[in-house]
Amino acid sequence: MTENSPNIFELPIRVYIEDTDAGGIVFHAKYLHYMERARTEWVRSRGVGLRAGLEDNISYVVQRMNIHYRTPAKLDDQVLVTAEPVASSRVWMSFRQQVLKAESRELLCEAEVRVACIALDTGKPRRLPENMLEILKNSA
Repeated sequence: MTENSPNIFELPIRVYIEDTDAGGIVFHAKYLHYMERARTEWVRSRGVGLRAGLEDNISYVVQRMNIHYRTPAKLDDQVLVTAEPVASSRVWMSFRQQVLKAESRELLCEAEVRVACIALDTGKPRRLPENMLEILKNSA
C-alpha cells in the first residue's frame, strides 16, 4: 500500500470495457498502459513538458520492468495508479509503481520500472536533462 508521502503520485483511472477480456477482467498488458500514464502525469505534475523534450531530441524508454500481478481489476473498478521515483543515475530513473483498488486501497499489481533517457534520433543513451535531475534530487 502507498504511504501518504509527497513523493508518491496517484492517478485515478476507471476500468473500461476496452481494458478487459471477455470475462470483464483487466487484460495484463493494460496495467503497463496505466503505469505509463502515471509516470507521464508525474513528469507533467513537476512542470516538465514531454513535447519540449521531443523537440530537444530527448525520449524516455522503459529499459527494465519487474511486475507482480496480485489480484485482477475488473470492469467499472476505480483504481489508483501510483508513480514514486526511488533511484536515478545520470541516464536513468527508477520508479516503484502500484495499482490499487481506489475504495479499499487493496494492492492489485506492483512493479519496479527503470526508464532510460535516450537521444530520439539515434536511440543511444544520453544524460537526463538538468531539470529532470533536479526534480529527482528533490524527490529523494
